Amino acid sequence: MMGPLTGIRILDLTRVLAGPFATMVLADLGAEVIKVENLALGDDSRAYGPFIRAQSAYFMSLNREKKSIALNLNHDKGRQILLELVKISDVLVENFRGPATMDKLKIGFNVLKDINPKLIYASCSGFGCTGPYTNKPAYDITIQAMGGIMSLTGEPDGQPVRVGTSIGDIVAGLFTAIGILSALNVRTRNGRGQKVDVSMLDCQIAILENAIARYFATGEVPGPLGTRHPSITPFERFRSKDGFIVIAAGNQPLWVKLCNALRKSELLEDPRFKDNDLRTQNQPQLKKIIEQATTEKTTREWINVLGNEGIPCSPVNTIADVVKDPQLQARNMLVEILHPVAGKTVMPNLPIKFSDTPAGVRGPAPLHGEHTEEVLSELLGLSQHDIEQLKVEKVI
Repeated sequence: MMGPLTGIRILDLTRVLAGPFATMVLADLGAEVIKVENLALGDDSRAYGPFIRAQSAYFMSLNREKKSIALNLNHDKGRQILLELVKISDVLVENFRGPATMDKLKIGFNVLKDINPKLIYASCSGFGCTGPYTNKPAYDITIQAMGGIMSLTGEPDGQPVRVGTSIGDIVAGLFTAIGILSALNVRTRNGRGQKVDVSMLDCQIAILENAIARYFATGEVPGPLGTRHPSITPFERFRSKDGFIVIAAGNQPLWVKLCNALRKSELLEDPRFKDNDLRTQNQPQLKKIIEQATTEKTTREWINVLGNEGIPCSPVNTIADVVKDPQLQARNMLVEILHPVAGKTVMPNLPIKFSDTPAGVRGPAPLHGEHTEEVLSELLGLSQHDIEQLKVEKVI
């Protein structure tokens, strides 16, 4: 299947989540991704559960469609193999702690740019390639804490809460992919590669939405609000007869429709709720009044009533609910992939739909070093004798 990035070759020196997520997106878009793993155990995430026939479901969900080569980069011959691959590649992606690791291996940007001036070198690390924290270690939870998002997540007066997915890693991966695509576009104009430097901490700041704007505008430190929005009301979770429903009346016409649908038209004349600003100021009182109505029907009943009026609303789905949703099925957002060891696995598809160059999940994640011989023979022209000798020398 020809995708938007067909013809682009990427060397992937990443591991765990942020970097692999970026290269997974690029693989879904059609790029050839060669994952360079350490010789001993491979990507750290191969050891993360749960496991399906000894294969990590975590690893498989982030490394689909990639080719894996196992390479000892501490060996001169291993390093030379990587340099030969750099010569014929478009992009190299790494997510080591900071620039010191790649520089120590003598494969940093300043070395590789001379070997291949057209190379896009992307670094995705906890704190980026500059600043006092450059070589500090980081994981998703430490970045969520430092970046302020944990202080905004959870119930009022509650303890700081980690966002339910690894948003520190995932957002950095997405920004890395965006940076790589942007650099490739520039290269089509000037023929030159460049370095793309992405910091997980920077990315968290970039997605704080209006929290920073609110702080500088009011001088007040934003805190957790549960499910409600800081400046739009009603815009949160409400109790129903059998669970919860989310209602989002994001403008005045929707507010009017909601009051009528709830049979609470008297709220339209209540001075406390005349406009969105007043509703936000009086949110606790308004929520109590709305829940007097929403607890009279089930979530499904309210979905039907409010949906018929065009009011944005939704159930609070579990993952078991989500994977059965007909909308996601219609959009082919869950795909079944056959892994050579784990067997059939299900994973999310690429959420971008193209009219002319289809893209999406094309194959399973690789076994550790599964494509080493293929890459060395087909791309670098090494003979079987050469390959066997590299095995003896513990280069591959």
